[in-house]
Amino acid sequence: MTPLSRKLLLAFAALGLAASATSSYVHYKLLTDPGYSSFCDVNATVSCAQAYLSAYGSFWGVPVALAGVFFFVLILLLAGVGGRSTSTVRDSIPAYIFALSTLGLAFVLYLGWASYVQLKTFCVLCALTYAAVIGVFIVSGGATTFPMTTLPRRAPRDLRALSSSPIALVLALLFVASAGTVIAYFPREAPRAAAGSAPAPIEPLTAQQRADLEKWWLVQPAVSIPIPSDGAKVTIVGFSDFQCPSCRLGHQTYRGVVAKHAGNNQVRFVFKHFPLEGECNVNALNGNHYAACEAAAAVVMARANGKAEQMTEWLYANQPSLTAASVRQAAQSVGGVADFAGGYARALEEVKADSTLGGQLGVSSTPTFFVNGHKLVAGIIPANYMDALIEIELSREK
Repeated sequence: MTPLSRKLLLAFAALGLAASATSSYVHYKLLTDPGYSSFCDVNATVSCAQAYLSAYGSFWGVPVALAGVFFFVLILLLAGVGGRSTSTVRDSIPAYIFALSTLGLAFVLYLGWASYVQLKTFCVLCALTYAAVIGVFIVSGGATTFPMTTLPRRAPRDLRALSSSPIALVLALLFVASAGTVIAYFPREAPRAAAGSAPAPIEPLTAQQRADLEKWWLVQPAVSIPIPSDGAKVTIVGFSDFQCPSCRLGHQTYRGVVAKHAGNNQVRFVFKHFPLEGECNVNALNGNHYAACEAAAAVVMARANGKAEQMTEWLYANQPSLTAASVRQAAQSVGGVADFAGGYARALEEVKADSTLGGQLGVSSTPTFFVNGHKLVAGIIPANYMDALIEIELSREK
């Protein structure tokens, strides 16, 4: 490996590590801080949170961003430490990195497809990570000086050489131990409940967590929302879009909260539509969720048949593959809507009214929740925090 190749590999790995580490921090804050708003969430299209909190943001419970951190640390170790090893091992390092980056390239191509095609979202930090992986792939491929088919024969010899180095052994152990510790202690998202399944139990906050939350909550500004409380002491209003991955996560996350307060006439949940599509939302003229208006209208029409809940569950369950045509078909088979085309314009009037209200209240992304007029800027907070906010509001003097 030439000095230039080594420097380029170190540079691309450092770029990828910085982007992945920042992504991991943002993902961590989204899961733990109810007041956090990510710097990379510009709008509905340019959004890190949309990507991190979607079904593609984690694999087997491990955030994709953390996997990126481990990948680039390994590349840095191979290029940095392995590049200074004996000449025999040093010559093999580009091939090992090329093999790893081939797997990494396949993974980022999949994630890119998920982000740009399925979620229709551009994540700046993700794009930097993709660029770093591609850079590592190109440089390591160009620096490999022997056929990759010979790599399996070289591996046992190189492994013996590296195992004789105390520094290499210590670094390997530190890498494995650190990766395992980070994965074990990184907060988990709320379980993604299947339609019709029992909601996950709500774990209560500690006394200190509740005290900190109440201190933060009581200084949050509130706006007046022209929605009747119907006698409830606490009204939660949510604006969402059926093609928004974060909205699906919010729907799943708050199942238990809604179920807990279902029989309490002091707590009212109000669902409002805010599709990110210009046809039915003047606040989202540049939106690219091209089945969002049809999805919202389908729920409105299914409500007349008492099947709004079933329609909602179907839409979120099939979110990655939603099209206007598939929504129309499901409206008939799931929502019992006999004449979708005939009722579409009337249903869209309700959707437009919801979207207009959202615009007046400053809604710019989905999901957005208001608890007694207090706006949750982070969009989704853990279920136990939402439940604690309801309890705080119930205990306040009005």
